[in-house]
Amino acid sequence: MTRSRNIAIHIIGWALFLILPLVFSPGPAFSSHGIPHFLKRELIACVLLIGYFYLSAVLVSEFYFKGKYTLFFLLAFVCFLVTTLVPFLFIPGHPDLPVDPQFPRPPGDDNSILMEFGHNFFRFSVVTFVSLTLKISNRWKQAEQEKLNAELSYLKAQINPHFLFNTLNSIYSLSIQKSDHTPSAIVKLSSMMRYVVSESSRDFVSLEKELNYIRNYIELQQLRFGDAIQLLFFVDGSSGAKRIAPLILIPFVENAFKHGINAEEISKIKVSIEVDNHELRLEVYNKKVVVRKDEERSGLGIENTRNRLQLLYPDRHILSITDAKEDFSVLLTIRLK
Repeated sequence: MTRSRNIAIHIIGWALFLILPLVFSPGPAFSSHGIPHFLKRELIACVLLIGYFYLSAVLVSEFYFKGKYTLFFLLAFVCFLVTTLVPFLFIPGHPDLPVDPQFPRPPGDDNSILMEFGHNFFRFSVVTFVSLTLKISNRWKQAEQEKLNAELSYLKAQINPHFLFNTLNSIYSLSIQKSDHTPSAIVKLSSMMRYVVSESSRDFVSLEKELNYIRNYIELQQLRFGDAIQLLFFVDGSSGAKRIAPLILIPFVENAFKHGINAEEISKIKVSIEVDNHELRLEVYNKKVVVRKDEERSGLGIENTRNRLQLLYPDRHILSITDAKEDFSVLLTIRLK
């Protein structure tokens, strides 16, 4: 669709460009003697400038961007001479050619090549400037996209180990307790790892898969802690065919379990997800408890997710984090595609 639109824009733009000589003609565009020589030369010059526009894109890439400025401007000057002189080779001036007596001979319908140099210089400069600007803009967009891809790859690479360490700790705890739930926990871990390996490299995934991942994670934590925590978890609304960035919600849920559970204190955790049309609302709450010193360093997953939200949903999300003395809460709203 974008390619077709660009082609249409080029066609319309060049059609208007070719009409300009007719609109701004100093004399009649047509007479009893046909199209004046000066207008024929104008049309040939415009066609040559159109060809130069696309050639200049190659010159910019091969010479300007590589720092060969002298060669670039030299070749551009040669192109300027061609677009100025070639029309005179095809349509030379004929001062003795009869013209329509009702109109004076239009200026430029003679052999004044010097006048044509000045006239063509402005158009040539505009075409060069537009071509150079477009190439620089496209190059900047490409660099920004490459930077975006690199940042996302880096952030995803950090997320996967974070998830793995947390989940393995949960299963390790179950195995120490010789819990009958250990096999079930391993199956859930297998399902979650399959999701991480197969889906996390994608830009967007099915919302239903993302929600299933969160369900598995919470059920795994419930197997580990049982009745030791007061947990409220619910999902409301239909995921339908909606899509979301993978692993964009789980860091907030992980953080609640990591810093909201202590066997010696009352642990309260709430996770609610509501989907209404194309808007997803995530609310996570946990009561703060005392954690071991080696777990005090927090916020890595949340900080990564904050960055990903800025990159992937720059104008389509609202993130509110409340870090109070007694509790911690997150409210995230995302407009989904």
